Amino acid sequence: MPLDYAVPDGERLEIAVIRLPARGDRIGSLVVNPGGPGSSGVEYARAARVVLSEEVRERFDVVGFDPRGVGASAPVECLSDEQLDAFVALDATPDSAKERAALEEGARGFAEGCRNRSGRLLAHLGTVDVARDLDLLRQQLGDQKLTYLGKSYGTFLGAVYADMFADNVRALVLDGALDPALSRLRLNSDQAVGFEEALRGYVRNCLAEEGCPFRSRTVDEALGEVSRLLRGTDGRPLRGDGREVTEALARLGVLAPLYDRNSWPALTETFRRAFRGDGTLLLHNADQLTGRRDDGTYSNQTEANMAVNCVDGAYPANVAAYGKGAAESFGRAPRFGPYIMWSSLPCAYWPASPTFDARPLTAEGAAPILVIGTRRDPATPYTWARALAGELESGVLLGYEGDGHTAYLNGSSCVDDAVDRYLLTGAAPADGTICPGIG
Repeated sequence: MPLDYAVPDGERLEIAVIRLPARGDRIGSLVVNPGGPGSSGVEYARAARVVLSEEVRERFDVVGFDPRGVGASAPVECLSDEQLDAFVALDATPDSAKERAALEEGARGFAEGCRNRSGRLLAHLGTVDVARDLDLLRQQLGDQKLTYLGKSYGTFLGAVYADMFADNVRALVLDGALDPALSRLRLNSDQAVGFEEALRGYVRNCLAEEGCPFRSRTVDEALGEVSRLLRGTDGRPLRGDGREVTEALARLGVLAPLYDRNSWPALTETFRRAFRGDGTLLLHNADQLTGRRDDGTYSNQTEANMAVNCVDGAYPANVAAYGKGAAESFGRAPRFGPYIMWSSLPCAYWPASPTFDARPLTAEGAAPILVIGTRRDPATPYTWARALAGELESGVLLGYEGDGHTAYLNGSSCVDDAVDRYLLTGAAPADGTICPGIG
């Protein structure tokens, strides 16, 4: 692919692609993206047998690609593994001048590291460029129109693609949708509330089961126990596998299992150990979210996530704006709001300009586009899916009355049947259909 689409005959970069051939009467290719940004589409396609139904795999070649800057596709590099350890562990809920100065220094160092190691890439990693890559990939696959499944950030990629190449849309499933019309800090704030509500749902469920590690009898009191645990790690980090479990790592360790309701039992064990002073599982959960391997090396997931986000929207250059946003989010999401708001601080120092302006994407003239929202999705709130479906001229909203991040192949036969029918035939469900929850 061209590094810079403004210079199509100039420097090029290679995009990693993998394909699982259809086993039956082939319709075409189904391109998949798991989100992130920063997650590998190649690895997602390798998991096709658990992320797509047998009926879909029968009729489509499943194609995954690592977006530019991610995984095996000209990966963006910013910090050494040791530097990433230090950055991830930084206190991102600063409550003193010293902690805030350290956070600012770490954020500035992250941005400078990206400029020094990957400077030529940074201006060309935005989703607008990835959408152009996706259309060239469609052509290379020999498909007249695109069939696509995108989850989480992958919904943003799909919506951008549809807006740029509306005539080339066959069927797009956007599961766990982002709202492209919202500012970046508003996205942070809404997401923090989503995780707060997911934590509340988990605690409510835990208190109703035997063996729940909370001493409290009410949800609010148990959430107070979580707050005290997290605040306590600020001054006295827990230990886990020979590493310190700082407040930032502890928050990540609580946040990560909230993505999937099936991980709630693991979160219960995480709390049980943490209340005894053992932070091993908190650390394990955090490492999974940041791409840290058992040997201490990192994938480029954290670096790519930051690099793409920082050019996909206009973040404030004024550090005070992050502090104000953190303070405002505390009231709505006391356990996650300030942390998530401050986590974008490297974008204040980013050496590349934004390539996308927050706005509604309409994709005028596109075939029906299926947008899926889960009622209690922690990472992509249901309101985002409803908004995106309304902004897209041909958007069709499918709701799922459930918990966890994304809905397809997450336990609801109602959702699965609707998605499969749409992918196979192009027939979308009635707009506003709500699938019941399970359990």
